[in-house]
Amino acid sequence: MISQMEPDASTLAAGGPVEFDASKLQPGQQAVVRWRSRPVFILNRPPAALKMLQSADLVARLSDPHSNEPQQPPYATNWHRSIEPKYSVLVGICTHLGCIPLFYPNPSAQVPAANWLGGYFCPCHGSKYDLAGRVYAGVPAPYNLPVPPYRLINDMIRIGENPPNVAWNFDSILQI
Repeated sequence: MISQMEPDASTLAAGGPVEFDASKLQPGQQAVVRWRSRPVFILNRPPAALKMLQSADLVARLSDPHSNEPQQPPYATNWHRSIEPKYSVLVGICTHLGCIPLFYPNPSAQVPAANWLGGYFCPCHGSKYDLAGRVYAGVPAPYNLPVPPYRLINDMIRIGENPPNVAWNFDSILQI
């Protein structure tokens, strides 16, 4: 009787880790995978993008530039919000109303908003995030994009599993 109360194999598989071969991504290229029925954005950030993430102009425009709100595991509480600066791993769901932001990686004077510095733009209500998933100030979204638990194994990114000796639960984030 007790064994009947356990989840079946398909339920366990739906929440299990997902692997992605990051060696396939060229600098500036993004891939989207699904984990727990959510889109996860994986981005290979080129050196120019990493430099932009640290620029005083960008940091001054952000609501939570130092990731003080718990939207990421402890190993991603840094300026690049990741284990390794080169790779960004973000749950691609706007923290305002759950829309999926669009990827506009390059700075532009117009697209998708004036003085665009590159990142993610939610067309539904105008929320903006940088290439580390940090939310801009003055937009509807209240929090940075969540960072799921993940670990790097050579060029593989395993989403849904923390690095060894780290215990962090994705359910502790404030909002998806």
